[in-house]
Amino acid sequence: MHIHILGICGTFMGGIALLAREKGHRVTGCDANVYPPMSTQLEAQGIELIEGYDAAQSELAPDLFVIGNAISRGNPLLEEILDKGLLYVSGPQWLAENVLRDKWVLAVAGTHGKTTTSSLLAWILEEAGLKPGFLIGGVPQDFGVSARLTSSPFFVIEADEYDTAFCDKRSKFVHYRARTAILNNLEFDHADIFSDLASIETQFHHFVRILPKSGLIVANAGEASLKRVIERGCWTPIEWFGSAAGWHLGELAPDGACTVTLDGAEVGRLALTLAGAHNRANALAAVVAARHAGVPPSAALAALSRFGGVKRRLEVCGEVRGVTVYDDFAHHPTAIALTIAGLRQRTGGGRILAVLEPRSNTMKLGVMGAQLPASLREAELIFCYAANLGWDVRGALQPLGDRAQTHEDIDTLVAAVSAAARDGDHVLVMSNGGFCGVHARLLQALASR
Repeated sequence: MHIHILGICGTFMGGIALLAREKGHRVTGCDANVYPPMSTQLEAQGIELIEGYDAAQSELAPDLFVIGNAISRGNPLLEEILDKGLLYVSGPQWLAENVLRDKWVLAVAGTHGKTTTSSLLAWILEEAGLKPGFLIGGVPQDFGVSARLTSSPFFVIEADEYDTAFCDKRSKFVHYRARTAILNNLEFDHADIFSDLASIETQFHHFVRILPKSGLIVANAGEASLKRVIERGCWTPIEWFGSAAGWHLGELAPDGACTVTLDGAEVGRLALTLAGAHNRANALAAVVAARHAGVPPSAALAALSRFGGVKRRLEVCGEVRGVTVYDDFAHHPTAIALTIAGLRQRTGGGRILAVLEPRSNTMKLGVMGAQLPASLREAELIFCYAANLGWDVRGALQPLGDRAQTHEDIDTLVAAVSAAARDGDHVLVMSNGGFCGVHARLLQALASR
């Protein structure tokens, strides 16, 4: 079968493309913004990419169009598909019908940490010899791909609450029929489709209410929003993490490890290469979920000590003249603050120069503008790319004083960062997109100073 995917370079739809290719289908796709790491990953798999959504792509005559949720009415190719009555389906529906139907699905949901936690969980199962399939919204270093299909009954998926497609406004995760579900956290986000936190909680409850009695929910005890979701009704066993009653992490020891306890009894010690308390919590959730799939906590903790990380999660892009440049996917204020704190823990000394692109739909709307200064306050200098924003980001960052700059031209921003950086600095680039290739531009500018 020939499948043509609209929005193929999104992390989810790119994963769909890889899975369809592994199932033996011919896969092509298109996107308005083709950039690494997804573009290079797809091209390496022999998947043809087309820039843009020209209606003439209907002449490729695929057997099926798979539509990503970034595609809206008015898109020329989508309009052509509808006008001609061509066969189409959403990505989550295709996945549910063609991959997940007979699998033990381990789904990771939450506003933050889905990609890292999914990667940690998949790695634990891999090290236990269970050879899971997976679809993750990033590229785990240990696997080198964001999605794979195996004969294993286990499948790990990043369970996003964003809507499914133009034709299906339910959250993606209701399609997945999970057996094991991690609920990591729940904050307001996706202001382009949700009016408030309560509306997102409703979608999470839709997810909870279809989990089986034989399943397991692994939930963060520190999140009042998740407790409200559970209080609406729950028919599945729950194991809470993050409180003394349940799964708990002790204080970080000088060797960088911490004790894991269950109901006060020690289970083992967690030694993780990833920095930050949020990542240790992600790891604990993965340990509990893997236990439901039959992996002893001792084996899970041993596997985590060998975890190699995830691309675009505090990933080092290079070091020039004593200045290290990092790439991170953070785009929500909470994630920005946690990422800066994690980098501080990892590096100890040295200034942090935060370079931010407010690119997510929520950030473009300016809904989180008032929260930005607090999220960036632990960085010594802040450089914000303010092109094509419909709100006053410069005004929002005024509480940071002279530490913060905004630039609407990418070359001017790169020059400003390069001029400010000095030996021992850490330049942290944060965006959920390609950010005009700013990482390579920065390294080149630093090298040519």
